[in-house]
Amino acid sequence: MTAIILAAGQSKRMKSGIPKVAHSILGVPIIKWIVGAVRATGVDRVVIVTGFGASSVESLFQNDVLFVRQEQQLGTGHAVMMAADFIDDEVLVIPGDVPLITGPTLCDLIEDRRTSDSDVSILTFAPEDPAGYGRIVRETDEIRIVEDADLNDSMRDITEVNSSIYAFSGGFLKNSLVKLSCNNAQGEYYLTDIVVHANSVSTVAARDDGEVQGVNDRIQLAKAQRYAQEKINLQHMKDGVTIVDPNTTYIAPGVTIGQDSVIEPCTFILGNTVVGKSCAIGPMSRIVDSEIEDDVSVVRSEVEGAEVGRGAAIGPFSRIRPGTVLERETKIGNFVEVKNSRIGQRSKALHLSYIGDANLGGDVNIGAGTITCNYDGKKKHKTIIEDGAFVGSNTALVAPIKIGEGSVVAAGSTITEDVPPFSLALARSRQVIKTDKYRQKTSGKENEK
Repeated sequence: MTAIILAAGQSKRMKSGIPKVAHSILGVPIIKWIVGAVRATGVDRVVIVTGFGASSVESLFQNDVLFVRQEQQLGTGHAVMMAADFIDDEVLVIPGDVPLITGPTLCDLIEDRRTSDSDVSILTFAPEDPAGYGRIVRETDEIRIVEDADLNDSMRDITEVNSSIYAFSGGFLKNSLVKLSCNNAQGEYYLTDIVVHANSVSTVAARDDGEVQGVNDRIQLAKAQRYAQEKINLQHMKDGVTIVDPNTTYIAPGVTIGQDSVIEPCTFILGNTVVGKSCAIGPMSRIVDSEIEDDVSVVRSEVEGAEVGRGAAIGPFSRIRPGTVLERETKIGNFVEVKNSRIGQRSKALHLSYIGDANLGGDVNIGAGTITCNYDGKKKHKTIIEDGAFVGSNTALVAPIKIGEGSVVAAGSTITEDVPPFSLALARSRQVIKTDKYRQKTSGKENEK
């Protein structure tokens, strides 16, 4: 079985320089939502028909889907013609603007066609306002699709409409494509015209009408995200996660969260993120593509592409960047940035510091205002700080450099050479005091007044 996804259109109502299928819902492009649902049915291959902004759509995938180009957008039937070489025994056809369709609903459609042995099975639904949709017209043994503009008065009362999602017999589809005509006002080939040639047509209703809502403008995009957001949050709450304010919590479909975790308001958990049990995330936090173990707290902070060990505490106002590994019970605090570094168990950097391209052992203390000077203008260099080292406040560690086990770096130092284990390193000028230096100037100004 092949699935063909029609994603060539521009959608002028989006008023965008990128294809509408590349716009995102909860951080996931629309087209990827659809591919995910299609793969859940067990199809053998997925073919995406691209056109407007084709390269920006194709760049979203590796080698797990096939692409064909529809250089001229001449209708849905014409789009399927572009993929005719990939028609199998069974073909699933889906428009690229229904991101919320699910695998189970598509399985219902496929099973209906197989059970009824029909040429085509149509997924239908019944919106509150059917205006603008093609209606499913049933006359004796015949089922046909009548577009909104062609309805007579009696047909306007029909509430069952076409979702534009079909399961076809491959042989029927291939034979019918050659019969399509563009002899209409728009000069386009309509996939709905194929239904006329079918000897047998069946229908199956969508499990939830929300699954088949289309996205053609920014308003519908926001509406679709609200639907997905509510559904995802509801499932997490059923699974034992506390979401304090579901209306301001945004969780991507690929995220998993352990029981008894609490998600505070204004929090985004996106990408392929895993959050463990009994975590406290938020408020006002953003976690992307990260692995968070049990009992972790993230407060008003950003975590991206990182691994965070059990019992670690992040924030408030921390930024954890890609490549970072925080081991168990580490503490990263106010306005601290960590990038591409490993922070050992129970180590802490609590105030106003930058740690980049570094490897810290266990029980290391990083004082306020400390930075690793990892970039010389051309290359990045490594900083190594061994177990139990204490780095005083306002210290600059000029990489490449190694601070030995148990050593102490005095506050206000700029360290450019390795520090041996259990040593004290100072690199600052001696304090000089000149008494009464400013008394005369002060007295003079007072006299002037």
